[in-house]
Amino acid sequence: MSDQRHDDWTDGPELSAEAARARRDAAQTAPGAEGESVRLAEIRLLDRWIGDVLAEQRRSRRWKIFFRLLFAGVVIAGLALSAYGLLLAQGQGAAGGERHLGVVDVSGPIDAQGQASAERIIEGLRRAWRDPDSDAVVLHINSPGGSPVQSQRVYDEIRYLEAQGDKPILAVIEDIGASGAYYMASAADRIYASPASLVGSIGVISAGFGLQGAIDKLGVERRVFTAGENKAFLDPFSPVAPAQRAFWQSVLDTTHQQFIDAVKSGRGKRLSDDPSIFSGLIWTGQQALQLGLIDDISNLEQLSRSRLGKVSLEDYTPALDPWSLFSQKLTQAAAHWLGISEAASPVRYQLP
Repeated sequence: MSDQRHDDWTDGPELSAEAARARRDAAQTAPGAEGESVRLAEIRLLDRWIGDVLAEQRRSRRWKIFFRLLFAGVVIAGLALSAYGLLLAQGQGAAGGERHLGVVDVSGPIDAQGQASAERIIEGLRRAWRDPDSDAVVLHINSPGGSPVQSQRVYDEIRYLEAQGDKPILAVIEDIGASGAYYMASAADRIYASPASLVGSIGVISAGFGLQGAIDKLGVERRVFTAGENKAFLDPFSPVAPAQRAFWQSVLDTTHQQFIDAVKSGRGKRLSDDPSIFSGLIWTGQQALQLGLIDDISNLEQLSRSRLGKVSLEDYTPALDPWSLFSQKLTQAAAHWLGISEAASPVRYQLP
């Protein structure tokens, strides 16, 4: 038996206008024909409606199953990546008894929420320091700087470890070791860089935009409610009073002086007396050597050969959880697209 319904409206034989009119007249004159036609039409309409509802329910169930499977797949993938990250982290720092340089990477902007956070760097320093097979701890730097607080924390930890024993802590600057990254490096026993590395930028920056004129032209009224007359003085949509500007400059000057004091304490008499050192300028590795900002021209492999006679490096940088790293990158991309600063503090030891 065929499952297809017969519909006189669409499946019936093609009739001429005269034949259709004659059939209609005959149906209307037949006893009870009008009521039966209406009843059949209602049944067909209800049948079609029920069929449509059932089809929609089937489609809805398929989508629900699809999204549930997709969610389960994402969760399982996240758990697998996290487990892989933990296993990778547990395997780090084991050099099998061979003498090596214990390397800790400082890569990218220095920030509490980034991969170059003080927590992660300090953990790597401690791992390398505790390993009896590490000949020296090497801070491998490729960073434009970042958070003053994160930089200070790493600086303090290096100075603390240096006071605990005679294992040297060295800094090797790759492409760039500027601002907060140099702040960290200045605590090391010795600093190395390549001839074309960028070194220095001993200064403080706080940047933003003044958008008051723009919203005035657009006819937008900015409404800010505060308790404390200076609470919103960094609001980009409000004018900065001279007293507020002077206050903020004093904050930057104080932070800059902390930077200068730390570099002088770490580098000591090796520093040149050139006042431009602390002006925020940045130099090549060759120039930095002449100014006493670094101790020698070398890279990671050359340093290993000079100390151990061969390249023997072991990475002690804590592994990032791949799932967390993916989420972090996604958040950073969204913040960048929206023009939102990711920095916890507006004051930065960082290149503009």
